[in-house]
Amino acid sequence: MLAPATFSIVGYDPIADELGIAVQSKFIAVGAVVPWLASGVGAVATQAWANTSYGPRGLELLRCGGSPSETIAALTRDDSHARQRQVGIVDARGRSATYTGAECMPWAGGRAGKNFAAQGNILAGPEVVAALERAFVSTAGALADRLVAALRAGQAAGGDRRGKQSAALVVVKPKGGYGEFNDRYIDLRVDDHPEPIEELGRILNLHKLYFSKPAAEDVLDIDATLGAEIVSRLRRAGALADGSTVGFDAAAHNALVAFMHRENLEERVRDDGRIDRQTLVYLRSFER
Repeated sequence: MLAPATFSIVGYDPIADELGIAVQSKFIAVGAVVPWLASGVGAVATQAWANTSYGPRGLELLRCGGSPSETIAALTRDDSHARQRQVGIVDARGRSATYTGAECMPWAGGRAGKNFAAQGNILAGPEVVAALERAFVSTAGALADRLVAALRAGQAAGGDRRGKQSAALVVVKPKGGYGEFNDRYIDLRVDDHPEPIEELGRILNLHKLYFSKPAAEDVLDIDATLGAEIVSRLRRAGALADGSTVGFDAAAHNALVAFMHRENLEERVRDDGRIDRQTLVYLRSFER
């Protein structure tokens, strides 16, 4: 059986109707073991001497109306190794529970409250779980950002006392997946890295660039000055031939759209004579 010593945070955002789990461990590919989620149902983090059946079974128990506490009781009742398990659950009503078996390797424990459950084992101490809770509760913004902030805080408080190796972030919401075909809104894994949480944060920023709609304050009018810069930047990126245009005309607009499709920025394509700040920053990063 697998024994990923780790710390995790399970959370729910009732406004966005998002459920998520973020996890870090001195264990390869922890994202393949710990997080189990279903939109409209709940999220289950199974760890320590992990029983991966807790994931699908826990979600089914929640789906049938069980509370997180009742679900944990049912999962551990007939498990002969329950004293070596750890699990945190949050459901789609914000109810939560965490469980740490008496034989989990110290330090091990968890904290649960409205919309979150934080837990870990083989940690530097209880301050790690306290930091997870504090950061999750106090951080503003999207659920994904709050979960990663919690991991960073847990690591800063000492984290897994064996070190760092892998991290993962999963967020689900109804029709949140690509093309709205499933609920898998964010599914990011860092399977082996010297700084897995920071790498996870970097990949999350890329996910935002590719899939998030820009905020209204980040949308800029393309005036003559900005248009000239975009033309110059497109040439540097090899997306517009030298001398093909002077100002930001139809040819430059088409070149910008083609560039954005090439770079997987389809969600940010506009046809209103404007450009968002994130696309502009990305375009500015290109040099021939």
